[in-house]
Amino acid sequence: MPELPEVETISQQLNQHLPVIIQRVRSTIGLKQNILKTPLVKLQGKTLARIHRKGKMLDFIFDDESHLLSHLGMTGTWLIGTAAKLTKHSHLILEGLNSKNEKITLAYDDPRRFGKMYFLKNDQAVTKLNTLGLDLIDPHLNVEYLKTVLQKFPDKLIKVALLDQKYFAGSGNYIANEICARAGIRPDRPIKKIKDDDFTRLHLAISQVIAPALASGGTTFQGGYRDSTGEKGQGKNHLVVFYQKICQLCGKTPVTKITLAQRGTYYCRNCQK
Repeated sequence: MPELPEVETISQQLNQHLPVIIQRVRSTIGLKQNILKTPLVKLQGKTLARIHRKGKMLDFIFDDESHLLSHLGMTGTWLIGTAAKLTKHSHLILEGLNSKNEKITLAYDDPRRFGKMYFLKNDQAVTKLNTLGLDLIDPHLNVEYLKTVLQKFPDKLIKVALLDQKYFAGSGNYIANEICARAGIRPDRPIKKIKDDDFTRLHLAISQVIAPALASGGTTFQGGYRDSTGEKGQGKNHLVVFYQKICQLCGKTPVTKITLAQRGTYYCRNCQK
């Protein structure tokens, strides 16, 4: 599933082509089954002014301050260009003109069709986005925030807690695994056993995981994420335990795999305590 680095990459790429005046809207039956509160015909004639991101949610903002919120699900992406690479999974296609008066296409492409969209007024969009916690790269997400939030759940396992979007928007399975690894903390350690120094290491680990993934255009696993040009991200080169046979931190210990909260969970018995 696309997590913060992947969704941020798409957001940055799409913004390079804005504004776009939407002249034509097309959609497939497959998309309509997953769309909520979205009368698509209302997008026609609007100008897509800018795109923001919070957590894993893309926020398309139009000239009248209406919003199209787009959650990419497991395999979703937005393809864009004067000659976008449309596929049989391009379920929503927005055609229009960019600032250079060139024809341009934005296409929501989602093979597994788990993505969701919501067409909302400004106050409704703000309310929905406010259900998400601080973004992982929000400067307000500091050591004190980590301590305040996590210590509310002393019996919860640290990796499971890091997946909660109400507190850590943009996190996901590979990111939570990697944060624990970089912090030297076993993912199945209860929060009540997290010490003060551990919170400092967790905070540092967040940037150690997110920054290289962003610089690599996101992380693509088999059959997964593609950016807005259809290319795969190269973030796998920076993973230290997730989907690794040998820990890339110590370079010698076989990675252990367990299941937490129905998610594959990876850690190094040598580097994580």
